[in-house]
Amino acid sequence: MSRRRALVAAILAGLAGLLVMSPLWSPGDTTDARPAGPTGAAPAAVSATAPAAVSATAPLEVRIPALGARSSLIPLGLNADGTAEVPSLDQPLQAGWYKHGPAPGDPGPAVVLGHVDGRGRPGVFHDLATLVPGDRVEVTRGDRSTAAFTVRQVDRVAKADFPTQAVYGETTGPQLRLITCGGAFDEATGDYQDNVIVYADLA
Repeated sequence: MSRRRALVAAILAGLAGLLVMSPLWSPGDTTDARPAGPTGAAPAAVSATAPAAVSATAPLEVRIPALGARSSLIPLGLNADGTAEVPSLDQPLQAGWYKHGPAPGDPGPAVVLGHVDGRGRPGVFHDLATLVPGDRVEVTRGDRSTAAFTVRQVDRVAKADFPTQAVYGETTGPQLRLITCGGAFDEATGDYQDNVIVYADLA
């Protein structure tokens, strides 16, 4: 397995645990590189062996002008049990960047996570599903440059059918994924049934 493919596998395995950490996330178990439900557990060894792909221009802030949304970006890694970190539900307006993947503006699919709500308050990505192709997403990088992206596609998918390869698979150039929850809220499970996924390309 190439280093690039190993990195992608590690990212996917780590993100499999997001639902465990928060009811607002569920990218799905991808240890076999196929879309699956959010119940899989990543092996503990992932956190020790996953190479970090953090560039010198790691992101500092994300802005979505069409939504009036703006947030600093905290780096999100892996917990000791191999699950991915997420922003605290106590700070629903805080977005985060998965630091073991590409930085926004670097080649590959950079992933930014934000809550749709939290503790009864709207989250930073509360209106993410209303974006349309052509909308702009801006990311300030560590060197103070701006990586500007143009929304290409906005999807809402059942968490059980999360499109793993489309979201995290290798790309030929810099791309951005914004992910939050959507759809109906299941009172019984305390979880949203869907994910909202925005695909954007470097402008």
